Amino acid sequence: MKRFDIPAQYKSGIIGEIKEKRRLADRMKKDFSPSVLEFDKVDFVLARHFGFCFGVENAVEKVYAVLDQYPEKNIYLLSQMIHNPNVNADLQERGIKFIMDTNGTQLITWDTITSDDIVLIPAFGTTLEIEAILKSKNITGKAFDTTCPFVEKVWNRSEKLGEDDYTIIVHGKASHEETRATFSHSSANGKTIIVKNMDEAKLLAKFIDKQLPEKDFYTFFEGKYSEGFNPFEDLQKVGVVNQTTMLASETHAISQYFKDKMTEIHGEENIKNHFADTRDTLCYATNDNQSATLELMKEEGDFAVIVGGYNSSNTMHLVELLEQKFDSFFVQNATRIESKTCINHFDIHENVEKTTDFISKFEDKKLRVIITCGASCPDSVLNEVIEKIVTLTND
Repeated sequence: MKRFDIPAQYKSGIIGEIKEKRRLADRMKKDFSPSVLEFDKVDFVLARHFGFCFGVENAVEKVYAVLDQYPEKNIYLLSQMIHNPNVNADLQERGIKFIMDTNGTQLITWDTITSDDIVLIPAFGTTLEIEAILKSKNITGKAFDTTCPFVEKVWNRSEKLGEDDYTIIVHGKASHEETRATFSHSSANGKTIIVKNMDEAKLLAKFIDKQLPEKDFYTFFEGKYSEGFNPFEDLQKVGVVNQTTMLASETHAISQYFKDKMTEIHGEENIKNHFADTRDTLCYATNDNQSATLELMKEEGDFAVIVGGYNSSNTMHLVELLEQKFDSFFVQNATRIESKTCINHFDIHENVEKTTDFISKFEDKKLRVIITCGASCPDSVLNEVIEKIVTLTND
């Protein structure tokens, strides 16, 4: 696999050594068991796979190369390059401006951007509508496009589904940049609908067998379907693709659910005419990180710490898994851990940061901490969190 040129500030000597040691011992990536880092008063049970994935490393390398090559240019990013506050803050300090926020709200008008400027497309990709704006301003070029290759793979699969007259069901969060981009590309090739989870998948299925009236579809799925969508006509032949950062197990389950529904209605002998097998669109890094997290759940520990941006979808799913077994603290970086009695952590259910007692209750024992981080989290940030916890245990 390609090695990327990542700025030193995002690297960690000890984390890098652990990753390389595990890579050399397990080149086929079949061993998902965690690593254990032992200190005097705390042990860390570290996931086998974590941190920057291929798509993120590709984006980081490209953006910093552009900064080096064009120091006199005005450089813009369509939105956050990846969902990590440390990385995005550094880019802004270096002069990069964000045209939109993560919800697509315009921060800088297109009128102010000219063909002399550079506009970088983030790892999530972008919509066809924005691609057209860039083309009209003569702002194009592969060097400025950091779209993850695995996101593009989903787009290519969607295109093939559309060509074969399948309706594309996108498993994703409708407001997420990647899903907005995938929906745009997919809708250009075929009828498209977004479902967030299994509950929405089951609701959609009620229109396949006409358990619900057609008018309810447009209420329940407002803003999530392509133009001219007719639920009674366009759900007779479907394929499922996903936002690459969603839980892979949930995408599998949703896909299998629709396959079973089509088999029930049309019969096993006709299933290929009504359901497309799209397992090949799942992102390997998402699979690896989530599989490694499932292995963490087989371990014993006092609590779990998950490091990453609070708007990082893939990190949220790691939290969802680990909190099933452990008291879990989702932190952006080491600054959120203030003391033995104070950790500021994100509640993914209430969508707010909370302050909680941290490790003061473990004074009389050696700690065992389950730890991992999201695919957009630098090794250096994870390392700083580990160092902060070690320091606190020694105070």
